[in-house]
Formats: sequence, structure tokens, C-alpha cells
Amino acid sequence: MSNEVMTAVEAEGAGLPLEEEMEQFLVFQCDELRLGVRVDCVVEALINQTVTPLPTLPDYIRGLINLRGEVVPVVSVRLRLGKPSGEERAIIVLNINGTQLGILVDRVDQMVKLPRSSILPMPATNSQRLMSGMSSLPDGGTMLELDAAALLEN
Repeated sequence: MSNEVMTAVEAEGAGLPLEEEMEQFLVFQCDELRLGVRVDCVVEALINQTVTPLPTLPDYIRGLINLRGEVVPVVSVRLRLGKPSGEERAIIVLNINGTQLGILVDRVDQMVKLPRSSILPMPATNSQRLMSGMSSLPDGGTMLELDAAALLEN
């Protein structure tokens, strides 16, 4: 074989393994659930950040934070999922199509890289509308992929 680079189609035809595309997730906990968001939409994770409450909004909208001069709304993932209020200690700031949103979570767990093919679609039920997929984690647990854009709806 010459020093030429093989295309993906040629490599597949030659029986050579292809590099599988990987997705990187920030995994966090809410109630007993392990959820993950794609790292490409994570701005930063904060602990012990003061949230300023706002009146007359749904209970899952916990308020606002000041992030270096920018006002960012904060949503409780627990309450948004219909879970009981709990000890939420961390805020993950997301950038969703140019809009910043803080999500209040129990704790940030880990960063993982998963093969794109391992992320399975969620069953199409109304109660799972905030989840876009699920995958097994290297430690044996299961991660539900949070659909960050769905948090901005309604």
C-alpha cells in the first residue's frame, strides 16, 4: 500500500476499523437520576452561587444569578422533572443557541466520552420530553441525556 491516506469508504471496504465518533458529556445528579449534557453547550459549573428569587413565576424557575455582569435565569432540573424539591448545590451554566441558562442540580459528577452509537433514543412519551437519549456509562450506571433546548420551551 502506498503512503496515501485511505478514505473512510476505502477503510471500511478493506475491513479496517474506523474511528468511532465520540460525544463528551458532563454528568450530574438530580434526585436519584444521573443526567448528562453535551459539553459543547456547557459554559461553567458553579457552587454556592446566590440565586435571586423572582415572584410570580413557575416554581421550577428558581430566579436569577449575576454571572460577570450578565443576568442568567436559573431553572431547577428536579422541579422541572416533577421531582420533589431537594438539596441542589450546583449550577451548570449552559449556552443554548446563544441563550445562557443556569440549571440547578444536586451535584456535578464527572465528564465522560461516549461513542455516538451508544446513545440510544428515549421512548416517545410525554413524561420524557426533556430527555433526548440514554447511554450506559463506563462505571456501569445509566445516563439520561438532558435535552437542553427543551428547557427553554414554555
